[in-house]
Amino acid sequence: MAIDIKNIADLLKKQVADAQLSNQIVDVGEVVFSGDGIIKVKGLTNVKYYEVLSIQNGASAIALNLEENEVGAVVLDDDGSICQGMTVKTTGRLMSVPVGDALLGRIVDPLGNPLDGKGNINTNKYREIEVPSASIMDRSPVSQPLQTGLISIDSMIPIGRGQRELIIGDRQTGKTAIAIDTIINQKDKNVICVYVAIGQKSSTVNDVAHKLEAYGALDYSIIVSATAKDSAPLQYIAPYSGCSMAEEFMYNGKDVLIVYDDLSKHAVAYRTLSLLLKRPAGREAYPGDIFYLHSRLLERSVKLCDALGGGSITALPIVETQAGDISAYIPTNVISITDGQIYLETELFNAGTRPAVNVGLSVSRVGGSAQIKAMRSVAGTLRLDLAQYRELAVFTQFGSDLDNVTKAVLTHGEKLTELLKQPQYRPIPVAKQVVMLYVISLPALVAISKKHITKYFEEFLKYVEETNPAVYADIDNTKLLSEENKKWLGEAAESFTKSFLEKI
Repeated sequence: MAIDIKNIADLLKKQVADAQLSNQIVDVGEVVFSGDGIIKVKGLTNVKYYEVLSIQNGASAIALNLEENEVGAVVLDDDGSICQGMTVKTTGRLMSVPVGDALLGRIVDPLGNPLDGKGNINTNKYREIEVPSASIMDRSPVSQPLQTGLISIDSMIPIGRGQRELIIGDRQTGKTAIAIDTIINQKDKNVICVYVAIGQKSSTVNDVAHKLEAYGALDYSIIVSATAKDSAPLQYIAPYSGCSMAEEFMYNGKDVLIVYDDLSKHAVAYRTLSLLLKRPAGREAYPGDIFYLHSRLLERSVKLCDALGGGSITALPIVETQAGDISAYIPTNVISITDGQIYLETELFNAGTRPAVNVGLSVSRVGGSAQIKAMRSVAGTLRLDLAQYRELAVFTQFGSDLDNVTKAVLTHGEKLTELLKQPQYRPIPVAKQVVMLYVISLPALVAISKKHITKYFEEFLKYVEETNPAVYADIDNTKLLSEENKKWLGEAAESFTKSFLEKI
């Protein structure tokens, strides 16, 4: 059989001409130090800040210290098998995480790997975890409320979509409980929720997941878990990963609620990395850029303008205090970044006031613009009434004789305090909150004692639902408490109070 050399030559030429060649410049360096989750590498001249590095044993690292002669990087995987002399290559990509609808209902680690045993996450979308926040021109004012379902917060410390509201208090005062109740209250409100656990116990994260699942909230939620047993690098990137997952929904026009639980442990993880990387230590051994650590994270929570879809990220960062000291380093840093704080007090918690919100130290810098008009009309004097009551309550401890006006203020304050107590996992719709706050000030309730307030309103709200459910619907639709509804509620309270007093 004759071989046609010319045809073979033509075929080879064609294959060479059609070949798609891509040049990728890869820097190759060498590990000169490894230990405590840190590696130092020589020979990487073109590496970028936050670039992912590939180590010879298959582990990955992020470049954080770009020095003249070497690069300091934090290892994301188990670093026990990394030895001096191993080769390290640049990958050309910055640290990214998977994003999209496939993550809803899942528990993932800060790298986007599933932790819930429900199989792989099928998505081809990725976002870098460190990106600049939206510019001022891309933002809209915060004007749409995000209801927590907690009457003490929605009435006096309102939260708007796109706001950053700090939850601060000592250990075991109900900080996470407020965040979980808020997530549960977003059911059927078209709000995606992201819960980022930083340095928590694994059992705590599991409890949160089970509660969200039990109340049907896990379907629209993502849990990003970097527990106490995880390395400091994973705890450090966890909130940024969660924020990037939230931003994917925000830039698609959706509203997102993100909880960072908690930023105190995040600051500790960053301090650990910084000290290991031999960065200069400042106050309380934290590095000098500890403020920037949290400001660049929380500034990404915004309400976008309509031209960009009008989506939003509302952030609820949590910070733990020691012995109620809100003037400590990390608490004051985060307070100055956020748009207000909800301060939970140990004394109130131990006295049975749940949620244990200290109204005097709590504030929302967005204020009434994040409330519906109906709530604004009934809650206008609530904070003042409570402040007067607490001031008089301290004064009357000395046992002096009281006039009728003072007694009336004290009695009303006691009833308000009782009204604001709320069991966990039982958020109240805003329409019912408006009704409760309007009715509590009516003359008909003077005869109801403090110990019967909770039972009274449980039964009264059911009574309204059975006899005139249009009251709730009107408040939801018009965002107003009309004069007609006020009149009906006044008459209903009078007749219901009579029958209630006969029963007790």
